[in-house]
Amino acid sequence: MTILTAMFVIIVFCGLALQLWLTARQAAHILSHRDAVPAAFASQISLAEHQKAAGYSLARLGAERWDLILSSVVLLGWTLGGGLEWLNEALLPLGLPMLWHGVALILSTIMIGGLIELPLSVWRTFGIEQRFGFNRTTPGGFVKDRLLGVLLTLILGTPLIAAILWLMESAGAYWWLWAWLVWMSFTLVLTWAYPIWIAPLFNKFRPLEDRALRDRLENLLTRCGFRSSGMYVMDGSRRSAHGNAYFTGFGTNKRIVFFDTLLDGLEADEVEAVLAHELGHFKRRHILKMLLMTSAMSLFGLAVLGWLAQQPWFYSSLGVSEASSAMALVLFMFILPVFTVFFSPLMARLSRHHEFEADDFAAKQTNARHLISGLVKMYRDNASTLTPDPLYSAFYHSHPPAPVRIAHLENKPAPHGA
Repeated sequence: MTILTAMFVIIVFCGLALQLWLTARQAAHILSHRDAVPAAFASQISLAEHQKAAGYSLARLGAERWDLILSSVVLLGWTLGGGLEWLNEALLPLGLPMLWHGVALILSTIMIGGLIELPLSVWRTFGIEQRFGFNRTTPGGFVKDRLLGVLLTLILGTPLIAAILWLMESAGAYWWLWAWLVWMSFTLVLTWAYPIWIAPLFNKFRPLEDRALRDRLENLLTRCGFRSSGMYVMDGSRRSAHGNAYFTGFGTNKRIVFFDTLLDGLEADEVEAVLAHELGHFKRRHILKMLLMTSAMSLFGLAVLGWLAQQPWFYSSLGVSEASSAMALVLFMFILPVFTVFFSPLMARLSRHHEFEADDFAAKQTNARHLISGLVKMYRDNASTLTPDPLYSAFYHSHPPAPVRIAHLENKPAPHGA
């Protein structure tokens, strides 16, 4: 074992140990607060509902631990265990040209990875989600979704991977710059097309039919200077009892989507406040900022890959004997999460800052009390823990902890006329 190989193994196990320690902290913190509802929520959330959220969170943490362990074992199996070498040799008898051999190698690793993770996905859906009353997915629907996901991966992933591998072989030393342009173009086109061509493959969308609510929300959009191609209700209840709302698309193809479960659980003024929060992300340019940041990080990552692909030790220290563009790309895909986990608190902090800004915007457009009551109902209906461990939350949560967020909103005055 080389020094670089030993360093890789140490980093993998340090990352795994860190994440398992964080999940243990989260579980202990939830258990220690299980028997009392936090004072800020006592009037709206019962002890039984609070304890259900604790049990649900603990069950999900159990699955998360197994997922972490499995991911580390699979990573070492693909690399130092010789999995990539074996798969590469297994594909050779097909006699594919080098480019398409590389595409087959990468797609095969993705598909095999999906099969390995399938039992955990089944456990989450038909074990945990079913036990706590959230799952509404049938076995047939589950299989259909997975097969459709595989088909989309093949349709969309094949030309993208082929284009990047071709650039790696043909575009010279700065292939990574051209690959970045291809990747960003692909991302933008996919974001634009998602609401019209992809999302309807999985769910049904209908225009918001409640005339009074629609007029109220359209008035909010006008006040905020936001134009969309429509407000839609998604049949989220077909798969889950969880509720949510989101924006999708960009340009003239922006859509506002509400889960039917969300509309069933909130009053009109609460729905308006939740939408105002989402509009806050748009008005504060959070989507644009995150896109620019993601673009810069992608460019940096591809530049690093461009350098690593030329280093013989990059392959040999990760269990690969023969260098190739496809091997470089798939190895980079495997090891990137090993290092980024240590930087996740930075991204989570930025995301939570954006959430506070969106809440501030919503409090200026609607009454903060309505956003508070809507959020508390969503915490209750989604069985979200009200007592997360602060350190675990700093690593994993893109939204502020419930008590912190509610306390922040309680200090906001009502807007004039609200």
